[in-house]
Amino acid sequence: MSDYTQDFDFFLPKHLIAQEPARPRDSARLLDATTPNKLFDRSIGDLPHLLRAGDLLIANDTAVIRAQLHARRGKAHIGITLDQIRPNGAWHVLLRNARRLKIGDTLTFPPTSVTASVQALEEGGSGVLLFSVEGTLFDDFLRQAGSLALPPYIHRPDGPTPRDTHDYATIFEHRRGAVAAPTAGLHFTQNLLTALDTKGVQRQTLTLHVGAGTFLPVRESTLSQHRIHSERGILTQETSDMINTTRQVGGRIIAVGTTTLRLLESAVDQHGVIQPFEDDTALFIRPGYHFRVVDMLLTNFHLPKSTLFVLVCAFVGLERARALYAHAIAQHYRFYSYGDACLLSRATHSSYP
Repeated sequence: MSDYTQDFDFFLPKHLIAQEPARPRDSARLLDATTPNKLFDRSIGDLPHLLRAGDLLIANDTAVIRAQLHARRGKAHIGITLDQIRPNGAWHVLLRNARRLKIGDTLTFPPTSVTASVQALEEGGSGVLLFSVEGTLFDDFLRQAGSLALPPYIHRPDGPTPRDTHDYATIFEHRRGAVAAPTAGLHFTQNLLTALDTKGVQRQTLTLHVGAGTFLPVRESTLSQHRIHSERGILTQETSDMINTTRQVGGRIIAVGTTTLRLLESAVDQHGVIQPFEDDTALFIRPGYHFRVVDMLLTNFHLPKSTLFVLVCAFVGLERARALYAHAIAQHYRFYSYGDACLLSRATHSSYP
């Protein structure tokens, strides 16, 4: 079990970073890594054939907000990316040009009349802002002044396009509050859901509002030094009951995306029973983690030295993860948010007492 961040690095040719999603969405490629020591090149449309009647597929129903804002403090231009709303209604944010700010400053957002006061400034260019509007007025403000905070590896010199507004939204979206999309969910279409229903695969959703920190690599030399970002999660009584029932009768739990997996593993109690959950989670899953809920994971291909790739290594084992990523690169799979996906089975050695 390595703790060295460098062991989770790999070389990715830039041309494999997807700039547009597959069209239609379920035509994206799927690397099937569910058979020990074997890999199969398939497509997302094959997913119903890889699951069984009685399995339970769980997706993240968070919806992306227009989290990218441009503010003024006097003549200074300040870039803002909303990260997470606080219980008091203030927002934790990432700031560009933060050195021009001090606590108590008022920011404006022309041409709107909305303002924000600087409540706190943190090392690394983040802080806390309290806006002059909230609720539906804040939603209206974001629709007028905000734009999608697309990942930095998706190049849009003139900003997100109208097509990105559609492409960067999942079919499951229901609860608004995410900065980044839960990208494994981007592959699903109504035709695919119908095929899963026909197969007898059950479906449920939960909510984890993905924050801006999901884009950040691990910069510390060891994983144990890294402090992962927290995100707000909601798991209902209905969903927790269905998970527990499915497990009791031998069905498998399939997480659509690492965000779904993190919340499920955050909601399990010491007896292995899933409980309703409504709280923040900062669970950092790394090799040595004891998985107690999820049997299979559908996920995109992630950045080197990212907490998401570390999670994959914990789920399938470091050497297995290296092998399947090497295969994906050699076979020209498309990486990151708009890229292809892989279907993983939990390795028996990925669970420790």
